[in-house]
Amino acid sequence: MMRSAFFRFTLLVATGLVWIPFTAKLNAAASSLRPQVNFDVRHYGATGDGVTLDTAAINRAVDAAHAAGGGTVRFPAGNYLSFSIRLRSRITLQLEAGATLIAASPAPGFGAYDAAEPNEWDAYQDYGHSHWHNSLIWGEDLEDIAIIGPGRIYGKGLTRSGPGPRRPKTAGDMPASMRAIRDRQQLKVDGEPGTDTSFMDGQGNKAIALKNCRHVELREFSVLSGGHFALLATGVDFLNIDQIDIDTNRDGFDIDACRDVKITRCRVNSPSDDAIVLKSSFALGYARATERVSISDCAVSGFDLGTMLDGTRQRTQQVAPDRDGVTGRIKIGTESNGGFKNITIRDCAFERCRGLALETVDGGVIEDVVVKNLTMKEVTTAPLFIRLGNRGRGPDNPSIGAVRRVSISNVQVRDAEARFASQIVGLVGHPIEDVRLSDITIEYRGGGTAEDAKLEPVENERGYPEPSMFGTLPVYGFFIRHVVGLTVERMKVGYAAPEARPAVWIEDAAGVSLTEFDAQQTPGVPRVVLREVRGLTLQKFTGVKDVTAISAQREVR
Repeated sequence: MMRSAFFRFTLLVATGLVWIPFTAKLNAAASSLRPQVNFDVRHYGATGDGVTLDTAAINRAVDAAHAAGGGTVRFPAGNYLSFSIRLRSRITLQLEAGATLIAASPAPGFGAYDAAEPNEWDAYQDYGHSHWHNSLIWGEDLEDIAIIGPGRIYGKGLTRSGPGPRRPKTAGDMPASMRAIRDRQQLKVDGEPGTDTSFMDGQGNKAIALKNCRHVELREFSVLSGGHFALLATGVDFLNIDQIDIDTNRDGFDIDACRDVKITRCRVNSPSDDAIVLKSSFALGYARATERVSISDCAVSGFDLGTMLDGTRQRTQQVAPDRDGVTGRIKIGTESNGGFKNITIRDCAFERCRGLALETVDGGVIEDVVVKNLTMKEVTTAPLFIRLGNRGRGPDNPSIGAVRRVSISNVQVRDAEARFASQIVGLVGHPIEDVRLSDITIEYRGGGTAEDAKLEPVENERGYPEPSMFGTLPVYGFFIRHVVGLTVERMKVGYAAPEARPAVWIEDAAGVSLTEFDAQQTPGVPRVVLREVRGLTLQKFTGVKDVTAISAQREVR
């Protein structure tokens, strides 16, 4: 009987039906194989006084643990000032209660971070995504590693800056903040326009950076001010992240070209950039999909830096570096050469930040994404944003990607930014396909004017993907363009302040069905704008007569 049960379980794993439990078992098994030998950093010369540089002592402890076949490098209570710590296989870093690992500030005669290693592919993603060694903690080609708490990493001396790609193609390839850096530092490299990175020499811009690692556990610690990335994981497989609190000045978790990832019970506050973001860049020199990822029971936010960890949750900062509202969201993209497959996001809370964003603009495919049970409040741009674009940042002019088989259900939103409706927007000739939305309630702030309702959204095919890329929209609730196969069931949209725009805009779409759609509307203002729509079904749409599989060239209802 046990034998047959085992074969049934193996079959389920092979078909992908229980991949997350299997991933957890693999990580648990790997952890159990790690030698349980302790190496106290103080025994190797670390002082923990927050003044003396402890880099060499910490790395001696790591090397000693590795030479012994593996073990736990312990940081007892204290403040450990350090530059780059080089992880080794079969090593656990344990930050005990009261222990803080502090990123030192580079200075002549004092020290610096490891140099950013060369990367011939760094034209195709931002500087921070292209290098790993210039970090507080880094590891490459490792197996069976862990960083555990309950202590803290404080990225005090890390920079939050970094130039854009070495050879950016066009100004549209990067957000405004990166364009500004590029414009200030433009020069010639091998006869081609490039970006001066010399100002980054000796700087560290990531708290933790991992490349091509296997069986990684990050658990029960906190990060304050993690630099450009609190965590950059590229090409990492079997990664478990659990109960980590991040309060940082740029990105929280960047999961890039990774497989079999589980992120649970984390809080990430990042007012100036994304909180939890999946990417699939070309940093490894080839396009690798990010796949089989689960994000659950997490909270993301955009409160002032440091005020999530201290509990004050302050709201002084109003905009991110790109001049839109504070960020702090869960996102797929923007780097998207390899695509994204089999992604689950569930039971997560968004507060004072941007909404959920699913974006592919560099040739990759987003497919088989399931999102459910989200709450959002104080949403600073669009609550839901699904975008297929054509930035095309990759070698050999990558083809346009695709978005298909996305399901989003049970989402509750209140106090959402008025200018930008939720959006599902593809490209002419490249529609987003097979999206299903159900049981969604969104309350916007309202305030749109009759002049706003006359606006004509631009295509902006190559623009950097953000809900603001089309400007203020002529509808308040839901903007749909270049879509095939959209089913919406039990959706409610409304507003707090008077609103003079329609609720829904549908353009260049086929096979769209809206059922039990409750749209608040000002008397005299149409609810639905239709342009070149084929196969539209409206059933139980507030204030609109039921229709089945109709076509419409240009009309309002």
